[in-house]
Amino acid sequence: MTKPTSSNAERLKSGVAFEEIGPVEGNACRHFLIAVIPFGDSTLSKAVEDALEQRGGDALLNVTVTSSLYGFVPIYNVYSFTCTSVQGVAVRFKPSSPGVAENRTGTTSVAQQSQ
Repeated sequence: MTKPTSSNAERLKSGVAFEEIGPVEGNACRHFLIAVIPFGDSTLSKAVEDALEQRGGDALLNVTVTSSLYGFVPIYNVYSFTCTSVQGVAVRFKPSSPGVAENRTGTTSVAQQSQ
């Protein structure tokens, strides 16, 4: 799972090398006052961005997504909120240089250039 504002999905499909940064968790919540005044953002993309910002990652692997809804004084619905949470392993793409090919294990080999 990648940031929605980037072309990282194409990079993953092309087999670019990456390094695991570690486990991360991100949250995004939307609040409601009197059931008609919403504020905040509980989208999945916001939760992914929150998780990746923690360690400067480019994508998430092994992602778990949860969604929850909480209400207080439910008869009158005075205040409620919904949250989306993601957990996963953050990865960072390794930079590639022209003329150098990297494989998925991170080892580097010089590509043959045609003359």
